[in-house]
Amino acid sequence: MTVRLFDSLQAAVVDLEPRVEGQIGMYVCGPTVQSAPHIGHLRSALVYDLWRRWLTARGYAVTFVRNVTDIDDKVLANASEAEPWFAVAYRVELEFTAAYRALGILPPTYEPRATASIPQMHELIERLIAAGHAYAATDASGDVYFDVRSWSRYGELTRQSPDDMEDAGDAPARAKRDPRDFALWKGAKADEPETAQWSSPWGPGRPGWHIECSAMAARYLGAAFDIHGGGLDLRFPHHENELAQSAAAGDAFARHWVHNGLVTVGGQKMSKSLGNSVFAADLLATHEPAVVRYWLGSAHYRSSIDYTPTSLDEAREALARIRVFRGRARARLAVPDAEHAWLAPLDESVPATFAAALDDDLAVPQALAALHETVRAGNTALDAGDDDGARAVLAQVEAMLAVLGLDDTAPSTANAVVAQRALAVLVEQKITERRTARAARDFAAADRIRDELAAAGIVLEDSPTATDWSIDG
Repeated sequence: MTVRLFDSLQAAVVDLEPRVEGQIGMYVCGPTVQSAPHIGHLRSALVYDLWRRWLTARGYAVTFVRNVTDIDDKVLANASEAEPWFAVAYRVELEFTAAYRALGILPPTYEPRATASIPQMHELIERLIAAGHAYAATDASGDVYFDVRSWSRYGELTRQSPDDMEDAGDAPARAKRDPRDFALWKGAKADEPETAQWSSPWGPGRPGWHIECSAMAARYLGAAFDIHGGGLDLRFPHHENELAQSAAAGDAFARHWVHNGLVTVGGQKMSKSLGNSVFAADLLATHEPAVVRYWLGSAHYRSSIDYTPTSLDEAREALARIRVFRGRARARLAVPDAEHAWLAPLDESVPATFAAALDDDLAVPQALAALHETVRAGNTALDAGDDDGARAVLAQVEAMLAVLGLDDTAPSTANAVVAQRALAVLVEQKITERRTARAARDFAAADRIRDELAAAGIVLEDSPTATDWSIDG
């Protein structure tokens, strides 16, 4: 077994090579808590939740760190006299937490806020100054910048030359040696609240965005760790700058860099100017969270995914097919509801095709294909009266759903499971009554039963040996 992933730094699918055998340290850039989460935030969080689940299922002890950027230009810009910046940050953080929980995103091992690691940022900046890769501005602003020209590897993650890069827009260019130099520390400004200032060797101020993640990753995972993840839009400048400042300070930092694709809406990028943002709370209020999770995970994590009003229809129908089989199997086999070990290492409990797909750069579309093929085999076993075969298939389906975070036997969705089982029992009873009517050549009664089920959204499909049913999505 070898897990492979697309490493953005190497621009290739490579073998995952843990620094410590059996352990994975993973850092994912979490939200800047300036405004409500949208579906792009959900997609990114889900991608790394799936990575974490699969690595854990493969037997790795995963330390998963996802930060909260709670001090930033945009957080300050959205504050008001009635709601100071720290209140904005906390309110929005709670919105993200609620969305994650609804979607079944597992809580991180650590979820540090940037404002709790200011001393670690100071220490990292001091190391960079001592190494000749950072400098304090000479205009008495209190700013400190990373000197991009001093670091020959700058641009390696995105394969750019500094000459081809846009200017860093995080501070006035007048105090910089090069307009591409980026801020490590931002000196206090008269129009910013004193609560958003911390003392430092260079005067009061606050950290730059990029230094926050470098300091937090090193604090919670060490100077060298295995995987750094985030959205594709973070590759430049954020991740490029993280890599540069950490490496220039002497840290090995992340061995592998992983980036997920973005979400578009009707073929367009989400933006405030277009007014086309789809917010997490709205989506989760109008669609079952499991359906949202299925849809967001159904495309390969590195591809883009487009949202339209009908995007989730196919996911709803696919999930319904899985649930119908589970309901039928549990009713037939009298399988008790039970909580499953979501993060237990796998034995041979999933099909080889499913495991091979996820080992190959987390190919969830192929894994879902294996899941549905297994469900079809389970329905065939049930139709043939092969209870032992159906029981074996049900165990495989349960294991795959647990890996994908779609295990409805979790306590939060136990009521849904009971409803599915009850539906299966009632539908099977109706099918038996219809079979009896047809055997007695009472076709009017048989047709009436079919029509009653159809009116309830249940579709029957007859074959020479059995009658299958499904929910008309």
